[in-house]
Amino acid sequence: MISKKIIRSISELQAIQNTAIRFNEEVGIHSLDSLTIVDAKSFIGLFALDFTQPVLIVSESEAFHKSIRDIGEDVE
Repeated sequence: MISKKIIRSISELQAIQNTAIRFNEEVGIHSLDSLTIVDAKSFIGLFALDFTQPVLIVSESEAFHKSIRDIGEDVE
């Protein structure tokens, strides 16, 4: 599953990272072109992404995607 979001603050980024840690499944955050892919559980790695652009949050866990539904802004 993929959620496409705009992350506007460090607190939103921290909320996604903290949520990812609670799940056993892998969670990746990708640039739109998927040239940059980082582990959402690694806070330091998250700074490799350009958050002025939407990002793709990728996980096979439907429960994870439901838990981040109110974090950031969904993009269609």
